[in-house]
Amino acid sequence: MNKILLGTAILASFGLLACSSSESETVKESPSSGSTVVSEVTKIEGSIEIDGSSTVYPVTEAVAEEFGKLYKDVTVTVGFSGTGGGFKRFAKGETSISDASRPIKDEEIEAAAEAGTEWIELAVGQDGLSVMVSPKNTFIECLTVEQLKNLWKPDSTIMTWKDIDASWPDKRINLYGPGTDSGTFDFFTEEIVGEVQSSRSDYSMSEDDNSLVKGINTDPNALGYFGYAYYDANPDKLKLVAIDAGNGCVEPSHETIKSGEYTPLARPLFIYVNSDHLKNRPAVEAFVKYFLTSGPELVAEVGYVKESNAVYTQGLALVEATLGEQ
Repeated sequence: MNKILLGTAILASFGLLACSSSESETVKESPSSGSTVVSEVTKIEGSIEIDGSSTVYPVTEAVAEEFGKLYKDVTVTVGFSGTGGGFKRFAKGETSISDASRPIKDEEIEAAAEAGTEWIELAVGQDGLSVMVSPKNTFIECLTVEQLKNLWKPDSTIMTWKDIDASWPDKRINLYGPGTDSGTFDFFTEEIVGEVQSSRSDYSMSEDDNSLVKGINTDPNALGYFGYAYYDANPDKLKLVAIDAGNGCVEPSHETIKSGEYTPLARPLFIYVNSDHLKNRPAVEAFVKYFLTSGPELVAEVGYVKESNAVYTQGLALVEATLGEQ
């Protein structure tokens, strides 16, 4: 049975949840937070294949790096083919974990079911999908949701800045964004254009967000969108555009994303875990538990917003429940 992590927390103790059934790890309670962290690790071997969202990639890569310092005989490979691309591989059982910047779609659930792949969903953080321009752009500070929609909709006739605002330059806008396999693309088109996958196609697209950063930075007439962490890592190379959803202009920040003030582009981030791999591969079990206990601090370090402790506790409870089905 597939299990989705929803909003109501299961209030269980981290100390009871994070202990591995494997004899290969020792756990202790963190005196500062009360959460359980892995302190000593031996003997676990294996490999873990992860793919999916380029937005979640910095978090998972950071977790994998720290995890590798403890589990030296485990090889973790993290890719970023996009949320949709990741789910295609995940459904077939090719990966143990799929990073996602949106919830799994019905057709992806069906594909997994047809292949016999069972899974659990775990929320790992929050993002504010961000609209960026070059720092060389001195005239744009804010866009309304309606202006963004008119710019990105499939039948858009907007080609220059002046087409958006008569006081802006009569220079062509060069658009940058994720590819169509991206969860960021799905989320943006649904929230801004009003329909998933509905977008103009005459823009520079890439699943590599660092390539988008470079393109926008060097192009004074660029505008693009991607996850907030990539701005957080490059504040000198990018300029944030505030979004007005009807209650004034709001820039994404840790505070406005967490409070819900940054709307409609705040969103949860997920990892999806193959239940069979979780139950039968000790390395996967150890990695997922490490993600939920030590990962929250790394979520913040790479530029996203941590979930509440209750959400991570609930995630650990779901992992333990899945392991108990063996």
